[in-house]
Amino acid sequence: MRRICLLFLILFLLTGCTKDEGNMDQCLQFRQTLLAQGCSFDAVITADYGDSVYQFGIQCQADASGTVRFQVTEPQSIAGITGVLEQGTGALTFDEQVLAFSMLADQQITPVSAPWIVINTLRSGYLTSCGVWDGGLKIAADDSYQEDALHLDIWTDREGRPGRCEILWRERRIITLEIENFAFL
Repeated sequence: MRRICLLFLILFLLTGCTKDEGNMDQCLQFRQTLLAQGCSFDAVITADYGDSVYQFGIQCQADASGTVRFQVTEPQSIAGITGVLEQGTGALTFDEQVLAFSMLADQQITPVSAPWIVINTLRSGYLTSCGVWDGGLKIAADDSYQEDALHLDIWTDREGRPGRCEILWRERRIITLEIENFAFL
Protein backbone atom coordinates (compact mmCIF):
# COMPACT_ATOMS: atom_id res chain seq x y z
CA MET A 1 0.00 0.00 0.00
CA ARG A 2 2.84 2.38 0.84
CA ARG A 3 4.39 1.74 -2.58
CA ILE A 4 1.14 2.57 -4.36
CA CYS A 5 0.76 5.80 -2.37
CA LEU A 6 4.38 6.68 -3.10
CA LEU A 7 3.86 5.98 -6.82
CA PHE A 8 0.75 8.23 -6.89
CA LEU A 9 2.62 10.96 -5.03
CA ILE A 10 5.50 10.85 -7.51
CA LEU A 11 3.12 10.91 -10.50
CA PHE A 12 1.22 13.82 -8.96
CA LEU A 13 4.40 15.81 -8.38
CA LEU A 14 5.73 15.12 -11.86
CA THR A 15 2.53 16.15 -13.60
CA GLY A 16 1.92 19.13 -11.32
CA CYS A 17 5.35 20.66 -11.84
CA THR A 18 5.32 21.20 -15.56
CA LYS A 19 6.35 24.60 -16.83
CA ASP A 20 4.41 26.63 -19.36
CA GLU A 21 7.20 28.21 -21.38
CA GLY A 22 4.61 29.79 -23.70
CA ASN A 23 3.89 32.65 -21.29
CA MET A 24 7.52 33.63 -20.89
CA ASP A 25 8.04 33.23 -24.64
CA GLN A 26 5.19 35.70 -25.17
CA CYS A 27 6.88 38.17 -22.79
CA LEU A 28 10.20 37.79 -24.56
CA GLN A 29 8.56 38.22 -27.98
CA PHE A 30 6.91 41.41 -26.70
CA ARG A 31 10.33 42.60 -25.52
CA GLN A 32 11.92 41.89 -28.90
CA THR A 33 9.21 43.83 -30.74
CA LEU A 34 9.52 46.75 -28.31
CA LEU A 35 13.30 46.81 -28.76
CA ALA A 36 12.94 46.82 -32.54
CA GLN A 37 10.02 49.22 -32.99
CA GLY A 38 9.27 51.33 -29.93
CA CYS A 39 5.67 52.16 -28.99
CA SER A 40 3.11 54.82 -28.20
CA PHE A 41 0.42 54.92 -25.52
CA ASP A 42 -1.74 57.13 -23.33
CA ALA A 43 -1.65 56.74 -19.55
CA VAL A 44 -3.33 58.01 -16.43
CA ILE A 45 -0.65 58.09 -13.74
CA THR A 46 -1.51 58.00 -10.05
CA ALA A 47 1.32 58.59 -7.57
CA ASP A 48 0.62 57.73 -3.93
CA TYR A 49 3.24 59.01 -1.52
CA GLY A 50 1.21 58.22 1.60
CA ASP A 51 0.49 61.79 2.67
CA SER A 52 -0.53 62.96 -0.82
CA VAL A 53 -1.87 61.49 -4.07
CA TYR A 54 -1.28 63.00 -7.51
CA GLN A 55 -2.98 62.06 -10.77
CA PHE A 56 -2.50 63.22 -14.34
CA GLY A 57 -2.88 62.11 -17.95
CA ILE A 58 -0.03 61.78 -20.40
CA GLN A 59 0.57 60.79 -24.04
CA CYS A 60 3.83 58.94 -24.63
CA GLN A 61 5.98 57.75 -27.48
CA ALA A 62 9.05 55.57 -26.90
CA ASP A 63 11.54 55.06 -29.70
CA ALA A 64 13.55 51.88 -30.31
CA SER A 65 16.43 53.22 -28.19
CA GLY A 66 14.16 53.66 -25.14
CA THR A 67 13.86 57.44 -25.15
CA VAL A 68 10.36 58.48 -24.08
CA ARG A 69 8.76 61.70 -25.32
CA PHE A 70 5.57 62.80 -23.60
CA GLN A 71 2.90 65.47 -23.42
CA VAL A 72 0.74 66.09 -20.37
CA THR A 73 -3.00 66.06 -21.18
CA GLU A 74 -4.59 66.35 -17.70
CA PRO A 75 -5.14 68.23 -15.46
CA GLN A 76 -5.97 71.19 -17.65
CA SER A 77 -3.78 73.51 -15.54
CA ILE A 78 -0.59 71.79 -16.77
CA ALA A 79 -1.83 70.38 -20.12
CA GLY A 80 0.59 70.96 -22.96
CA ILE A 81 3.80 70.52 -21.00
CA THR A 82 6.09 68.25 -22.99
CA GLY A 83 9.24 66.43 -22.11
CA VAL A 84 11.86 63.83 -22.88
CA LEU A 85 13.01 61.04 -20.56
CA GLU A 86 16.25 59.15 -21.12
CA GLN A 87 18.51 56.95 -19.02
CA GLY A 88 18.67 58.73 -15.65
CA THR A 89 17.60 62.20 -16.83
CA GLY A 90 14.58 64.10 -17.98
CA ALA A 91 13.65 67.48 -19.36
CA LEU A 92 10.35 69.37 -19.25
CA THR A 93 9.43 72.00 -21.82
CA PHE A 94 6.93 74.72 -20.93
CA ASP A 95 6.50 77.95 -22.89
CA GLU A 96 9.66 77.05 -24.80
CA GLN A 97 11.69 76.91 -21.56
CA VAL A 98 13.46 73.66 -20.77
CA LEU A 99 13.78 72.42 -17.20
CA ALA A 100 16.12 69.48 -16.55
CA PHE A 101 15.23 67.19 -13.66
CA SER A 102 16.32 64.01 -11.96
CA MET A 103 14.19 60.86 -11.97
CA LEU A 104 14.16 61.07 -8.16
CA ALA A 105 13.00 63.98 -6.02
CA ASP A 106 13.25 63.84 -2.23
CA GLN A 107 14.08 60.12 -2.53
CA GLN A 108 10.77 59.55 -4.39
CA ILE A 109 10.22 58.65 -8.03
CA THR A 110 8.85 61.61 -9.93
CA PRO A 111 5.47 60.60 -11.42
CA VAL A 112 6.43 61.88 -14.84
CA SER A 113 9.31 59.37 -14.93
CA ALA A 114 6.89 56.42 -14.56
CA PRO A 115 6.40 55.82 -18.32
CA TRP A 116 10.16 55.63 -18.81
CA ILE A 117 10.49 53.21 -15.88
CA VAL A 118 7.82 50.95 -17.42
CA ILE A 119 9.40 51.04 -20.89
CA ASN A 120 12.91 50.54 -19.53
CA THR A 121 11.77 47.59 -17.41
CA LEU A 122 9.95 45.98 -20.34
CA ARG A 123 13.05 46.51 -22.50
CA SER A 124 15.75 45.32 -20.13
CA GLY A 125 14.43 44.54 -16.64
CA TYR A 126 14.63 41.22 -14.86
CA LEU A 127 11.48 39.23 -15.69
CA THR A 128 10.70 37.36 -12.47
CA SER A 129 7.48 35.67 -13.64
CA CYS A 130 4.85 35.66 -16.33
CA GLY A 131 1.46 33.99 -16.03
CA VAL A 132 -2.04 34.01 -17.46
CA TRP A 133 -4.50 36.56 -16.08
CA ASP A 134 -8.07 37.02 -17.38
CA GLY A 135 -7.08 36.06 -20.93
CA GLY A 136 -3.98 38.26 -20.89
CA LEU A 137 -0.73 38.05 -19.01
CA LYS A 138 0.55 39.29 -15.68
CA ILE A 139 4.23 40.13 -15.95
CA ALA A 140 6.27 40.60 -12.79
CA ALA A 141 9.61 42.32 -13.34
CA ASP A 142 12.29 44.23 -11.48
CA ASP A 143 13.65 47.37 -13.09
CA SER A 144 17.23 46.16 -12.50
CA TYR A 145 19.21 43.32 -11.05
CA GLN A 146 20.17 45.43 -8.03
CA GLU A 147 19.17 44.35 -4.54
CA ASP A 148 16.79 47.27 -3.85
CA ALA A 149 15.17 47.34 -7.30
CA LEU A 150 11.76 48.73 -8.15
CA HIS A 151 9.25 45.94 -8.77
CA LEU A 152 6.65 46.25 -11.52
CA ASP A 153 3.46 44.23 -11.98
CA ILE A 154 2.17 44.66 -15.53
CA TRP A 155 -1.15 43.30 -16.77
CA THR A 156 -1.83 42.90 -20.49
CA ASP A 157 -5.04 42.49 -22.44
CA ARG A 158 -5.84 39.44 -24.59
CA GLU A 159 -3.73 40.84 -27.46
CA GLY A 160 -0.69 41.25 -25.19
CA ARG A 161 -0.87 45.05 -24.90
CA PRO A 162 -0.11 46.53 -21.47
CA GLY A 163 -3.24 47.87 -19.77
CA ARG A 164 -2.22 48.43 -16.16
CA CYS A 165 1.07 48.73 -14.34
CA GLU A 166 1.91 49.10 -10.67
CA ILE A 167 5.35 50.27 -9.58
CA LEU A 168 6.28 49.04 -6.13
CA TRP A 169 9.22 49.91 -3.95
CA ARG A 170 9.94 47.87 -0.86
CA GLU A 171 6.64 46.03 -1.39
CA ARG A 172 4.60 49.26 -1.36
CA ARG A 173 2.75 50.46 -4.45
CA ILE A 174 3.80 54.03 -5.16
CA ILE A 175 2.72 54.61 -8.77
CA THR A 176 -0.07 53.14 -10.89
CA LEU A 177 -0.46 53.58 -14.64
CA GLU A 178 -3.70 52.85 -16.49
CA ILE A 179 -2.53 52.43 -20.10
CA GLU A 180 -4.71 52.89 -23.19
CA ASN A 181 -4.16 52.98 -26.95
CA PHE A 182 -0.89 51.01 -26.76
CA ALA A 183 0.59 50.43 -30.22
CA PHE A 184 3.96 49.48 -31.62
CA LEU A 185 5.46 52.08 -33.97
